[in-house]
Amino acid sequence: MERLRAWGFAVSEGKHARDRWGRFAGTDEDRLADLVEALNDPTVDVILCSRGGYGLQRIIDRVPKITKPIIGFSDITALHQLSGISDQASVHGIMCKHIATLPKESEAMVSLRKILAGESVEYTWDAHPLNVPGHACAPIVGGNLSVLCGLSGTPYGLSKMSYLFPILLIEDIGERHYHVDRMIRNLRMSGVLAHLSGLVVGQFTDCEDDPLMNASVYETIKEAVADYNYPILFNAPIGHVEHNVPLLLNHHATIDSGAHCTLLTHGFDVDIAD
Repeated sequence: MERLRAWGFAVSEGKHARDRWGRFAGTDEDRLADLVEALNDPTVDVILCSRGGYGLQRIIDRVPKITKPIIGFSDITALHQLSGISDQASVHGIMCKHIATLPKESEAMVSLRKILAGESVEYTWDAHPLNVPGHACAPIVGGNLSVLCGLSGTPYGLSKMSYLFPILLIEDIGERHYHVDRMIRNLRMSGVLAHLSGLVVGQFTDCEDDPLMNASVYETIKEAVADYNYPILFNAPIGHVEHNVPLLLNHHATIDSGAHCTLLTHGFDVDIAD
């Protein structure tokens, strides 16, 4: 809160943000009440989630239309999906822990401040051997692969998004190699992977390669999209890592895969029709 105030924001805190109820920050009803109150409060411009963890799929079907940007990642992917269905851009990015502890000059902190100011931000990282070269400009959707698959077949799944040929972002943590294979195949069989403009593969933290799968985790993902002709950028600095750069979801992005990887997240003021 101190850092956000130093950026010029007035900061309020949800009534139940510090509650504990088992593994949850309060009961389902209390967490839902905090979110609904923030959505309905005309003085609130942006909603910053305290953390991810697990719990949104217990209440997502009771969350009203998203009408303002939400910041977060991991389990917050459920809210990003609802934001997209609500035609609202949202921020896939660091939450309270990292805002409080990262160096002020770190890329994630500087970029978050720029995004909240409506500026575009460009990220560049080294090309990965599995990349598929190409260029795409389209709305970017997605987030945590496990959460996305948990929403498959519901009104909040990727197949319910209204965007034609979006760019898809995926990342995850702590999943077995064959779980990743099962989930990426789910997206393939549901037709999601066939209708993309591009794929950005972030960090798969603590997802160890299983030699019995005859491939690395990244290679397993590449196999699932081998039939499609669009750019693929591996090893994006996005996910459950300290260097987790923010970007706007459900909003236009530009990706390039060549000698280097480039991801440009356009500012809030960009007309998505362009």
